[in-house]
Amino acid sequence: MSAYDEVEIEDMEWNAELGAYTYPCPCGDLFQITLADLRLGEEIARCPSCSLFLTVVYNEEDFANAKEPPAPRPVAVA
Repeated sequence: MSAYDEVEIEDMEWNAELGAYTYPCPCGDLFQITLADLRLGEEIARCPSCSLFLTVVYNEEDFANAKEPPAPRPVAVA
C-alpha cells in the first residue's frame, strides 16, 4: 500500500489540543502524527477516519529530544 502523499513537516500545523501535527485529509478529517511518534523516527501520519496515510518528511535530529515542537524556521525571501 502506498502513501496518499508526501508532505514536509513545515507544511503541517501543530495542534496543541491533539498533541500532534495535522494536515487536511480529503475525507474531511485530519492526518495526524504525534511528537512522540516523530521522536521515535516514525514518518507516517494517519487519518483516523479513513484508510489514507501520508509520508512526513522531516529531520529526525530536530525531534530527537524535543519536549515540544521546534519553532518554525524563518524562510529567506529573495
